[in-house]
Amino acid sequence: MKSTFMLATLLLASASPVLAINQADIRHGRYLIATSGCNDCHTAGYMQKDGHIPEVDWLAGDAMGWQGPWGTTYPANLRLLVQQMDEKAWVARARQPFRPPMPGPSLRAMTDRDLKSIYRYIKHLGAKGVPVPAYVPPGGIVATPYFDLTPKNLPKQVVQ
Repeated sequence: MKSTFMLATLLLASASPVLAINQADIRHGRYLIATSGCNDCHTAGYMQKDGHIPEVDWLAGDAMGWQGPWGTTYPANLRLLVQQMDEKAWVARARQPFRPPMPGPSLRAMTDRDLKSIYRYIKHLGAKGVPVPAYVPPGGIVATPYFDLTPKNLPKQVVQ
C-alpha cells in the first residue's frame, strides 16, 4: 500500500511541470490571440461588438468576406483547422504567404514558441462551427456579404 502511494505521488509530481508548461502555453496563446487582432476577423461579430464575444465562440471563422484585387477571402475557422494538423504543420503553415487581408508578415515575425502557444490555445478551445466559404478569385461571383477593400480614387502617378 505504501509503495502504491509513493508511486502515485511520484507520477503526480513528475506530471506537474508538464501541466504547468501546457497551461502557461495556453495562457500565452490566449494573450497573443487577444492582442494580435486574430479575433477581429476570425471571430464573427468581434469588431462590431467591440470585442464583447464570449471566449467559447472565438476563432470559429466568419462567412463575411474580404474582397480586393486578390479576390474574396474568408477568415478561416481556426478551431476546425487545428484539428486537421499537428503543431509542426501549423508552424510551417504560419511561415507561408497568405492572401490579404491576413497579416502574414506579423505571423512570420512571431517566434516558434509564440506560434506553438497559439496552436495549443486554439486546440484547447476544441472544434466548433462550420467551414467558411471557399476563396473566390477576382471577378468570381460572391454569394456572401463582404467588405470591399478595393482602392478607389488613387491619384495618378506623376511621370518624371
